[in-house]
Formats: sequence, C-alpha cells, structure tokens
Amino acid sequence: MNIHGVYVAAATPRKACSTEMDLGGALGVIDYLNSTRASGIALMGSTGEFLHFEIEERIRLASFVVKRSRIPVVVCAAHSTLEGAVRLAQEAEKAGAAGLLLMPPYFFRYSQDVVKAFFQAFVAQAGVQIPTYLYNIPFFSNEIEVETALELLQTGAFGGIKDSSGRMDYYERLRDLRNRQEFALVIGNDNIFTRAKSIGIDGLVSGCASAVPELMVGLSEAIEAGNAAKRDQLQKRLEEFIQQIDQFPTPIGVRVATEARCANFGPLATPLGPERERRLDEFKEWFKGWLPIIRQEAEA
Repeated sequence: MNIHGVYVAAATPRKACSTEMDLGGALGVIDYLNSTRASGIALMGSTGEFLHFEIEERIRLASFVVKRSRIPVVVCAAHSTLEGAVRLAQEAEKAGAAGLLLMPPYFFRYSQDVVKAFFQAFVAQAGVQIPTYLYNIPFFSNEIEVETALELLQTGAFGGIKDSSGRMDYYERLRDLRNRQEFALVIGNDNIFTRAKSIGIDGLVSGCASAVPELMVGLSEAIEAGNAAKRDQLQKRLEEFIQQIDQFPTPIGVRVATEARCANFGPLATPLGPERERRLDEFKEWFKGWLPIIRQEAEA
C-alpha cells in the first residue's frame, strides 16, 4: 500500500474537564470523513494532537477507527521513546492499519546520527509488515534532514516519506531518488501542495482537509485534470483558509472548523486568552459563511 490522493489528517475530540479523548466524538469524525471523497485517513498525527493522550488511549482509538473506516487508515506511531513507538506500531498493525507514520523522538534535541539510529532500531525491533513512512515535521519535532532521509529510504526498509517541511528543495531531492527507487513521496504541508504536486508527488496528508475535504480533493483533481482555472480558484480559497487559521496555534483553527462540520470537539488543550478567543468567535462566523461557497466551487 502506498499513500495516493488526499489523506485527511483527522482532528481528535477531547472530553470536557479531562485529559482523555472523546472516543464517541472521534468515531463521529471518522463517519464524516468516510462520507467525503478523501482517499484515506491519517490518525493521531500532529493535527490529531497525539501528544496529549496516553498510549493506551491511542491504541484503543486506532483499533476502533480501523474497524469503523471504509477507507484506508494510516496511524502515527510517534512517541518520545523507542519502546513506545514500537508498541504503537505493533498494535496498529494488529488492528489492521494500512500503514504507519513515524517521526523522530520529540521534545529533546537529537543529532542526525541519533535520529538515524532511532529509525534503524525501530525497524529491527518492531518487525511490522505494513509500510512505515518517515514523518518529517521540523516545526514541532527533530528534523529528518534530507541526507538522513535519503540514506534511510535507500535501505528499502521504509515505504516512503511524509514531509511537512514546506521546502521545495527537499521535495526535489527526494523526487530525484524516487525516479530511481520506488517509494511513496507524500507532502504534509498544505501551503505548497499545488507547487509540490506539479513535480510529481504521490499524495497529500492534509490538516486542512479535516475541515474542508472537498476543497483539497477538488484542488487535487483540478491539478490532475489540467484545469488551470479551477486550480487557481481553489488555490486562492485554500490561501484564504490558511490565512484565517494561522491566527491561532496549530491545530486550533482546523479543529474548530472541523467541529462545525461533524462533532463537539470539547475544550482546547490550552486557553487562548480574551483577544484570541474573540478572534476565534469571528473565525467561526467567517467559516460559517465561507463554507457553502467552497463546497459549491469545489464540487462544480
């Protein structure tokens, strides 16, 4: 299995007055995403705020979601320890996940030789048969530098890479290797999706698609069809949405917009303060009026 098309990075509801996820709400999100034309779901990634939840909750959610979903589910096995990542990966495979996303260990800063050793040890210890995709997201974790990514991919032990750096030169280096060796080249940064798709990426794991799946699927299809007018129109709409959600810490804007589509997401992980709360209320009203326009344009 390789990631193709638009995979939705699913947001995760939380229980009120608790650090626990809302499993019922999360399954409602999955039902909503299955009603769209998305190609698959990426569970418990950065948009899913995996780091707020205990490992047992993450395992339980993956088990329920894989059973519930009619489209493929790849599960993020990121953890601050090797042992945690191995357990999450093995349990996701047992549940029937289509693949794994694995970022370097987070919070503490690690050099590239340590990052490489982590991935090599994971392969040796996890023993999973489903594809593991390197997950590079330097905004929030240790970077997988391009030379490290190329070296790891050349081993053949990984199914590909989901890169969220937003750097076109990074994609171009990966594409050059992909022209000689088969692996999935997946973008995880909505800002440069249109440009990256022009160089031949395989797929997109999109946080924005959690809130506006029809926009991201429509944009992808317009690019593939060579429909420049629709591509430019939907790209402009994507830029409008990103400008709005960039007012808030990631992934609050996506989370709030998704909540307007399908479920009560519960409290934010951290309070925003009066000014940001006011802006968030304004964003909710803006999104309510903006969404019908997007749905009409994307599905036309």
